[in-house]
Amino acid sequence: MSQYQIAVVVGSLRKDSFNRKLASAIVKLAPSEFSFKQVEIGDLPLYDQDDDAHQADSVKRLKADIAGAQGLLFVTPEYNRSMSGVLKNAIDHASRPYGESAWAGKPAGVLGASIGSIGTAMAQQHLRNVLAYLDVPTLGQPEAFIHVKEGLFDSDGNIGPDSQAFLQSWMDQYVAWVKKHN
Repeated sequence: MSQYQIAVVVGSLRKDSFNRKLASAIVKLAPSEFSFKQVEIGDLPLYDQDDDAHQADSVKRLKADIAGAQGLLFVTPEYNRSMSGVLKNAIDHASRPYGESAWAGKPAGVLGASIGSIGTAMAQQHLRNVLAYLDVPTLGQPEAFIHVKEGLFDSDGNIGPDSQAFLQSWMDQYVAWVKKHN
């Protein structure tokens, strides 16, 4: 039985998203005491403070998934040099109403993949700024700005051999980070 439940938040809704593939592949590098659940964010309504007193069932589900987790893993694409709107919407929903944030104190890892040569560096920086405000202790090193190119994933959807050592090192540091904060 796993001791650490991790809520995985993928900031892309696209079916063939590189970041969804990365999220599915990188969790295979974790030890067996860790289990990962990709939380659903595509069905959330647009955040509206008027709804704080009567949050939608999808928002309640998201907050429950986060509350039940011992850690967070954000896998973000980069849209126009920032995180996606759907990811920011999910963050806003689970942080509200004010004083009832589901995110606070949950240790997090942030990574992302893009066809651009700097990966998702800008999106990750913006996301880290938001997470700092929300009191989410976020792994600082190693950073993982993944450039999607041939061989990143093998034919079975696993991390390819050229990226295996780097991403295993990232996962090892993430595991230690979560353990340190639990």
